Amino acid sequence: MENNKVDSEKIAAGVRLILEGIGEDPDRDGLKKTPERVANFYVELTEGMWKDARAEIVPLPGDSHDEMVIVKDISIASVCEHHLAPFVGKVHIAYIPKDGRIVGLSKLARIAEIFARRLQVQERLTKQIAETLFEELEPLGVMVVMEAEHTCMTLRGV
Repeated sequence: MENNKVDSEKIAAGVRLILEGIGEDPDRDGLKKTPERVANFYVELTEGMWKDARAEIVPLPGDSHDEMVIVKDISIASVCEHHLAPFVGKVHIAYIPKDGRIVGLSKLARIAEIFARRLQVQERLTKQIAETLFEELEPLGVMVVMEAEHTCMTLRGV
């Protein structure tokens, strides 16, 4: 999927309007390049919208594995779809292989990153990771646990 669906100019224009809306001068020295910076920031934080996480899952050939596979402390950054504010945290992924179907450990982190780089809510993000692994690897079980700080809450004192 291509990134051509993101209109950076519209994002920058929107940021200019926000700055004006809060009484700032978007043309003052400290803010002149802010609309473009914010546009680039959101392009990066939503790049997973154009990627297929399933493409990352290529089962490795090998012996029959039936012990639990766990990858802990995968760092993620995402954007809350309710406030367009970042949330950051750690994802822990575990699965029990079936019929020797395993993937490289780095692929688990890649899948988490692809789903995180979208407008998200934490609940859907964990579900998307788990469902993708379950559907593609057909393991005996999958578990995804996430802990995250949501700046939309922290900054509002909630």
